Parts: sequence; C-alpha cells; structure tokens
Amino acid sequence: MPASLTTTFTNRILQGAAASLLVLALAGCSTTKDRMTTGSVPKLTKPVEEMDATELRSATDRLGQAYEKNPRDPVTGVNYANLLRMNGRDTQALAVMQQVAIANPGDRNVLAAYGKAQAAAGQFQQALDTIGRAQTPDRPDWKLISAQGAILDQMGRASDARQRYRDALDIQPNEPSILSNLGMSYVLTGDLRTAETYLRSAASQPTAGSRVRQNLALVVGLQGRFPEAEQIARRELSPQQADANVAYLRGMLSQQNSWQKLAAKDKTPQLAGDSNTN
Repeated sequence: MPASLTTTFTNRILQGAAASLLVLALAGCSTTKDRMTTGSVPKLTKPVEEMDATELRSATDRLGQAYEKNPRDPVTGVNYANLLRMNGRDTQALAVMQQVAIANPGDRNVLAAYGKAQAAAGQFQQALDTIGRAQTPDRPDWKLISAQGAILDQMGRASDARQRYRDALDIQPNEPSILSNLGMSYVLTGDLRTAETYLRSAASQPTAGSRVRQNLALVVGLQGRFPEAEQIARRELSPQQADANVAYLRGMLSQQNSWQKLAAKDKTPQLAGDSNTN
C-alpha cells in the first residue's frame, strides 16, 4: 500500500479508522492508571485498556450502581463515564458528565473528563472550550494539551493538532501517549511512514501501553506488512486479548485491496467536476 494515499475514498476510510482510535486514546488517557480508592467505590483490578470486553462490562455495571447511589460524587462519575466510553456508550457517558459537571462546576478533573466526553460524542468545539477552562496557565497539564490535539485532529486541523502535541512533549518528553497521538495524526493525512516513526518511538518507551502497540500494528499493517503487524499486536498480551487485537487488525485491513484498486483508479483522468470533495 503506498505511503501517500491520494484518493478521497481511501483517505475517508483512514480518517474514520484513525479518528476512532484517537477517540479511544482520548477516552482512556485518564483511566489507564487510575484506581478507585474511595471505600464506597468499586476498585479496578487492572488498567482499563488491558481489560477484555467481559471485564469492561462487569466494571461498568459495578460503577454504574455506585453512581446511581451518589450521582454527585466526582470520582465515581468520572470513572463511570470513562468506562462507558470504553464500552462505546458515548452518549450515556456525556449525560453522566453533564450531571457531574453541574454538581462540581469548579473541579478541574471533572471539567477535563467532561471535555473528553464531549469529544467522544462529536461535540468538538464544545470539548475544546471545556478543556480550555480546565487548564491553568501557571501549571499546564500535558494530558489536556494532548487531548486538545486529538480533538483538533478530528476537526481536520492537523497543523494545529501537531503543535499541541509538541507543546505537550515539551512538558512531558517521550511520553508514549503523546507520541502515539502524533503518529496517528500523520495517519489522518496519509503519511504512514512518518506515522510509523512516531509510533515506533512511542512503543519503545518503557511505559507504553497496549493501545500504543495496537496503533503501531495498524500502521504497519496498512503498509502491507501484516505478519509484522500481527506480531506487534500479540506482544505482551494474553492469548485471548491477542486474538481479539489480531481480529480487529484483520478487520481494519480487510479492505486493503480495495484501497489499492481505488488508488490506481484515481490516477486515471477525470472530467472537470467529477471529483468528490466531501
């Protein structure tokens, strides 16, 4: 598959895939290492990104029950919304965070989580505004800056997004989640070679998680190196998790031949007005 993708349809497929991954990264950036430590709140036994579907559903159900008992509690609400987003329940997560934000209007962590929920639900400008209110100029939070980059990427503002990632790296050098988002930004514009460079750097960091390696596997696979991509996808995971990752990767790459055919077709002359700019 060529490193530079030129057809509108191909780019649309890549944008959908990469935007989905950016939303997942955004949704998970505050849950990867979070733990519930309040006695009345169920504890997570492992990072959210390492849970399989059954574990995610179970944790979500337990946090949902705790949230129903105390919907004003910021810790419960934020963690419940994070889990809802990881389950793909973006609308419900946004509704939870709206209520938590009303009850805790000055809580920086709540505002950050509310912005992430807005972004996951497609409310990008509102998300930028909310996350901006959560930021403090004297103590900038690199996670929020990187989150702003992910939102800007989904708005099609790649240059602005990459500057935000670099701003975040100035505060937190070599942070794998930032490098991963920066790499996925280049996927959005079809520059797979540059994307792979950043994603390999991200994956080489000691604190890199499975989401980073999944992004790297996707980019390697998009370049036609599926055995290598599968090897990356299986690294440091249980057999069940590895099989799920590989199945996802195969699904993402199943249309690769179609992409190649469309790229070849795009080289043929078109009549004026035939190009699709949507």
